[in-house]
Amino acid sequence: MNFYVMLGLRREASPEEVKRAYLKLARKYHPDINPGDRAAAEYFQQITEAYETLVDPVRRRDYDAHDDVPGTPVESKYRFAGFDFSVRVEGQQAPTFGDLFADAVAGAVRGPERGADLHATLELTLEEVARGARRELTLTRLERCGPCIGRGVLRGAEGPCHVCDGHGELRSIRGHMVFRRTCAACGGSGVARYRPCSACGGEGVGVRTDRVPVDVPAGLTHGAPLVVPGQGHAGRRGGAAGDLRLAIELLPHPVFTRVDRDLHVEVPLAIHEAALGARIDVPGLEGPVRLRIPPGTPSGQTFRLRGRGLPSTRDTARGDLVVTVRLVLPPVLDARSRALLEEFGRLNPDNVRKALGV
Repeated sequence: MNFYVMLGLRREASPEEVKRAYLKLARKYHPDINPGDRAAAEYFQQITEAYETLVDPVRRRDYDAHDDVPGTPVESKYRFAGFDFSVRVEGQQAPTFGDLFADAVAGAVRGPERGADLHATLELTLEEVARGARRELTLTRLERCGPCIGRGVLRGAEGPCHVCDGHGELRSIRGHMVFRRTCAACGGSGVARYRPCSACGGEGVGVRTDRVPVDVPAGLTHGAPLVVPGQGHAGRRGGAAGDLRLAIELLPHPVFTRVDRDLHVEVPLAIHEAALGARIDVPGLEGPVRLRIPPGTPSGQTFRLRGRGLPSTRDTARGDLVVTVRLVLPPVLDARSRALLEEFGRLNPDNVRKALGV
């Protein structure tokens, strides 16, 4: 990570410019302004470290003088350095262009790598789809190493670089040709100021299980993707974290069936309610809904209650509640009920079949 880039500064920026840039970012990312936002808190720590480094003349001079800043790739300059005819090279030991290219790229310091995305399934009830929800998921993922703050290296006592033995460059021979390249580990200084972090093996990450809060918007559909930025695997060597990608799985409901943003429900209807008309309560996600049944309603009739369905992520309109009534025959429990039904039959002989033209 480059402290100048992080603060949006030129390398020649004055201490006053460093302070102004830091205060501007601090007002935006301070944890007190972003309560519960882990990404903002981590970024605030990073810009604070950048500020403390660049505002201190000694630390800034040390930072500017060497290219071995954690998380910053160092260019390994590769150059021809003459011939060495003291060794006879022929046959399989003769160099190829592939060998020379391999030497040219060997030893490069790997820079920050973005973390991989994390994929999971999130089960939601219809009630959560209707209102939205805040869920907590238990995830096992790569997270930033604490001791090295994700960089993969720790500052240690200065000493000769163990890669180039303090020479600042590496020498390689291909055939009779001699090549030299700048040591990428120390940036050519010959002095090592950082050592790999033993806690993470220099990768800047470690496996950890954690509970992650997820805000679920209302109106999601089955199979819809929900992306939570920055909650995937942590990046290696200070790289940005990946995203958490959730596939929505809608749990079946005991009463309602979902069709896009509409809710479908079947309700029983008594004979007298269908024949004479009535006002009945039908179930809704937010409580019972009053429905008027007109006289003569047949079994299987549907009614549409506008705006009583589910919201959508596409617009602000809600779906409908579609009610289908099913005629239910009453049980004949006593002589009085039987007598009434018989009398009704005598007064209305074959009225059902005549209505159907049979």
